[in-house]
Amino acid sequence: MKTITPSDLNAIRQTGTACALLDVRTPAEHEKIHVPGVHLVPVDDLDPEVLAQTKGFSKDKTIYILCHSGARAERAARKMEGKGFQDCVVVSGGTAAWAAAGLPVNQTDRQILPLNQQMQLVAGTMALAGAVLAFLVNPAWVLLSGFVGLGLIVAGATGFCPMVIVLAKMPWNQGSKKTNCCTA
Repeated sequence: MKTITPSDLNAIRQTGTACALLDVRTPAEHEKIHVPGVHLVPVDDLDPEVLAQTKGFSKDKTIYILCHSGARAERAARKMEGKGFQDCVVVSGGTAAWAAAGLPVNQTDRQILPLNQQMQLVAGTMALAGAVLAFLVNPAWVLLSGFVGLGLIVAGATGFCPMVIVLAKMPWNQGSKKTNCCTA
């Protein structure tokens, strides 16, 4: 899978070359902070055939893909390549690395935790609840902690986490206004 650093992508943009930038985070994450000129399509809503019909995007054009840190962008790139996109490039470290490099971003004061941090809070709460319930109520509750641990192992090994998919659809992750595209 092709990757590019935020600094290298910014250098390409500074030359005036038109770049197709795709943000595959949730609307709320995007609303909080995003790279100017990026097109928002959450990874779970990504339909490569529809994207190919969107102005500035085509299957034979280089498309730079961002998420928070890289995992969702890689998933989106694989999905798009499977539908015939020729040149999908994941921005290493995603929007977090872009901002950390001091590159231009649009941001608001809206407070929202990144999806991976939300997942960690939910998984930790479930694992702790399983342990406490196993101690206080019934030893069988330890299975809840085991289930959460197995889920984390699968997510770490594959990059696929059903809990993150569910959390991404929660109302607080949808942003204050519904949007499919942001060019500002």
